Amino acid sequence: MDNTIIASNLSRQHLVVNEQVDLVNSEIERTRPNEDSRPITMREWVTVIILCFVNLINYMDRTTIAGVLPNIQSQFRKENGALGLLQTAFIISYMLFAPLFGYLGDRYNRKVIMSSGVFIWSLTTFIGSYMETYGTFIVFRMCVGIGEASYSTIAPTIISDLFVKDTRSKMLALFYFAIPVGSGLGYIISGKIAQATGKWQWGLRVTPVFGIIAIVLILCLVKDPIRGEKEGGSHISSTSWIVDIKTLLSNPSFMLSTAGFTCVAFVTGALALWAPKFLQMGLALQETKTVVIDDVSFVFGIIAMLAGLIGVPLGSFMAQKLRLIWHQADPLICAVGLLVSTPLIFFAVLTANSHSIICFFLIFFGQLALNLTWSIVADILLYVVIPTRRSTAEAFQILVAHALGDAGSPYLIGLMSEGIRPLLTPTSPFSDHEDMLAQFRSLQYSLFLTVFVEVIGGLFFFLTALYIEKDKSMVDLSIAVHELISSMELEPQVLGVNE
Repeated sequence: MDNTIIASNLSRQHLVVNEQVDLVNSEIERTRPNEDSRPITMREWVTVIILCFVNLINYMDRTTIAGVLPNIQSQFRKENGALGLLQTAFIISYMLFAPLFGYLGDRYNRKVIMSSGVFIWSLTTFIGSYMETYGTFIVFRMCVGIGEASYSTIAPTIISDLFVKDTRSKMLALFYFAIPVGSGLGYIISGKIAQATGKWQWGLRVTPVFGIIAIVLILCLVKDPIRGEKEGGSHISSTSWIVDIKTLLSNPSFMLSTAGFTCVAFVTGALALWAPKFLQMGLALQETKTVVIDDVSFVFGIIAMLAGLIGVPLGSFMAQKLRLIWHQADPLICAVGLLVSTPLIFFAVLTANSHSIICFFLIFFGQLALNLTWSIVADILLYVVIPTRRSTAEAFQILVAHALGDAGSPYLIGLMSEGIRPLLTPTSPFSDHEDMLAQFRSLQYSLFLTVFVEVIGGLFFFLTALYIEKDKSMVDLSIAVHELISSMELEPQVLGVNE
């Protein structure tokens, strides 16, 4: 009899909860637009601007190496494979420490974790610039990756907890447009400072100064909001790391968009390191030079900046408008961006030694199309993953995207070029021009690999579109249920809710 009464009470509770869940879900679209349209406070603007500033210098630091790559090659006397390993070593430590910071970021004070990371990469970048052997130089570049992993996994989750819907998309676009702009500044600043001082090491010592300023700004002015506060998800409790990973692995939209982003990282990493050197080699082979060879890093940096300034906000704007018509718009824009970029990058690589101006234009539009994906991929992650798993999801995406993307692509391109070069070098006595042409062709044929990877990435984003609507609805429902549970003061286990 007692069991019958208990069962009857539980049944009534389930009915009440189901009715309330339906009511909450019907109210989601009505309540969230009010939150989305509220005025942005000064504290929130300051937080976003500081996070963008740190992201800017973060990516400046990554590409300062590429801006002075010929100088590094000359000093340490290394072949292309070893130079590619320089970037790969940085990315390996970056991706390996990302899961640790993702775990910490979902559970502890994010301001302290970020500022500690910025301090680590600022210090190791500065010390590394004084290393006189290639081995010790690589070791300190790996340490830089440890520090940068902390910031990249946590900063986007702070933005996600401050804003919702279109406002979040706009702020993420502002945050991620700092990536190509910072990358472009890295080429420009390191190259120009190396020319002015006569020492390439001084090109690496600029970002640590900005890093110290960033630490003070983060600790004093950045707002660290409650996780999921603006979405009503602040009542969701954290689960174990194993449960978090298992749930992420079973999330099709997250996994497929991560696979697509891995392809983006592969292409971006390869071009970031090798494009300036490749363009210099192509320009040297031309009889009529339309650009001074020493200015190639500067020109490429300007192109990267402009492509980012236009591409990242354009992708976000397109997503905000088109998702009103198609719920699958976000992954479809990413897919089309990659497929449009494919022929542009192909012909840019093809014309590098014959038509410099055409080549630069093709690179610009190819990178612009590629940059459409940056803020959209971040937005997808944030709305298909519940608030208490987002830092872990960011870390997992960083691990996968870099392990299979830009951790290996610079090294792979370098090794491929070394393997192809003997096949293109004449066996009989050859001139310096023929040797230079063989070096250029070997690197050119290797860079064609990026075109193939872009096509694969586009296919992954098309597959993401098949699941995106369902997975987003599941997150909205989970947040609504937990908010309801909290308001009714019921235990999740009573309702059969899996956190």
